[in-house]
Amino acid sequence: MKLRILDILKEQNKTKYWLYIRLGLSYQNFSKLINNQTTSIKFENLKALCEILECKPNDLFEEYYK
Repeated sequence: MKLRILDILKEQNKTKYWLYIRLGLSYQNFSKLINNQTTSIKFENLKALCEILECKPNDLFEEYYK
């Protein structure tokens, strides 16, 4: 699974900085989340992403195969 955050931001014509300010994570954690370098995500962050991006959890994830 990978997060589609950058794709959703592009679709909505929003920037990473716009999301960073609203999400309130440290830059290091935000960067890992955005760049799919994280192995887990807290439910509170998932909820916040859905509220900020006005989407459902399923919209945030994409299955991929190596």
